[in-house]
Amino acid sequence: MKLFIQDEQGQYVTATTPEIIKEGRSRTRSTLKRGTEFIGSSQAAKEAIASKIFSYQHEVFGCLFLDTKNCILAWKEMFQGTIDSTTVYPREVVKETLRLNATKVILAHNHPSGNTDPSQQDIELTKKLKEILQIIDVKVLDHIIVGDEITSFADMGIQF
Repeated sequence: MKLFIQDEQGQYVTATTPEIIKEGRSRTRSTLKRGTEFIGSSQAAKEAIASKIFSYQHEVFGCLFLDTKNCILAWKEMFQGTIDSTTVYPREVVKETLRLNATKVILAHNHPSGNTDPSQQDIELTKKLKEILQIIDVKVLDHIIVGDEITSFADMGIQF
């Protein structure tokens, strides 16, 4: 399959890989703006988040903040770490949740190794954040891990 773009003269030419990637990133950035996208499934969440943190060579933990109707309020990269870990401060997640007036949150991080199997630490962190956010009436809908594949805790039936 070939993709085409329009050049300055209005002629259609085959798009190069960098042009395709640039356009994809541009479109993804625009879709994660406040109120522009409804997240109705784990698949929608995975698609929205994966392009944001897939290419990092270090771990990044972020949150997709949603309103009562599951519309995006914001995507925020909250913490950056090393090649195989990052430190997450629940207090900062709570502060950002309250600042945005979010009622739901989807947690996400990447595994630069490519392996998206949740670690015990991933599961424990998710439980901890769910408990803390529950106190302020905020629901954690899912935790997504991005690597060679995209793993959703909700799809796996992981109870957190």
